[in-house]
Amino acid sequence: MTAQDPAAATHDSRLPGRARIRVGSAPDSWGVWFPDDPEQVPWQRFLDEVSACGYEWIELGPYGYLPTDPAQLSDELAARNLKVSAGTVFEHLHRPDSWDAVWSQVSDVAALTKAMGGTHVVVIPDTFRDQKTGADIESRNLTPEAWKAKTTGVERLGKAIQEEYGLSIAFHPHAETHVGWQRDIEQFLADTDPQYVPLCLDTGHVSYYRGDNLDLIRRYPDRIGYLHLKQVDPAVIDEVLEKDIVWPEAVRRGAMVEPPNGVPAYPPLLQAIEELGLDVFAIVEHDMYPCPPDMPFPIAQRTHRYIAGCGFPSLEIGRPKTPATGSEAQA
Repeated sequence: MTAQDPAAATHDSRLPGRARIRVGSAPDSWGVWFPDDPEQVPWQRFLDEVSACGYEWIELGPYGYLPTDPAQLSDELAARNLKVSAGTVFEHLHRPDSWDAVWSQVSDVAALTKAMGGTHVVVIPDTFRDQKTGADIESRNLTPEAWKAKTTGVERLGKAIQEEYGLSIAFHPHAETHVGWQRDIEQFLADTDPQYVPLCLDTGHVSYYRGDNLDLIRRYPDRIGYLHLKQVDPAVIDEVLEKDIVWPEAVRRGAMVEPPNGVPAYPPLLQAIEELGLDVFAIVEHDMYPCPPDMPFPIAQRTHRYIAGCGFPSLEIGRPKTPATGSEAQA
């Protein structure tokens, strides 16, 4: 399997003896959750800083945050030696008559991802609470009929994206969605076709609900199509779960932390990926919306340095273009 053969990744990402972990970052690590928001850093600054850190791969982030004109975006990326691994869409396919609305955003994101040479579309289930206000939107529990609609709908989505755009989806379990707890993830994997529904294993979101990332990697190696590297603060999560604190407020309270200060530990996960011979993107994410504009870059620099220092032969992470100085050099 190569980066130019995304369809093959939907069948099996294992390549014994040829593990490859391409590490990148995303607008999320710069506090970006929305296409346009005055509390977020400008897209030019994100591109400048992610490149300066040494990362060579990025995700598109919310559609519309980065330029959507392929020629303009291609020029901006080339000027900074950046490449696109994936775009991101949200789905609510458990709801009646939802296909057209979901496919409408998929068409835009998948077309731009393909034009940029990306290979994946990360598919995130919509949250059952509003991401800005935390207000309840719908029930936390799906009926059997709604669950069936979600699993068959995501399968259909994976197949359509593969056939129409030559891209692979990577389904992303997420806090405050119907696929969040490890039991939900395992049931979702059991109820979907591996050929069309690889998993984006977000280590932070799994740990948010006290799941076991290493267990999932070892038991479902054929489903690990993509990674998001993220850590959580167990003490904050304990309070979040005990008091049922909403996801946006959990982020504001520091639920997500830079490595190696949280869980899960990265070295055992990277070692397992390497031993299994997986070929994956591993995109660093650090949820911290909203945040001061000067906050993300030093964190991203330290995170890049930490992951590069893990020393696994399969890591492809790039070299920093700007030396860390002062507070940025503090581990």
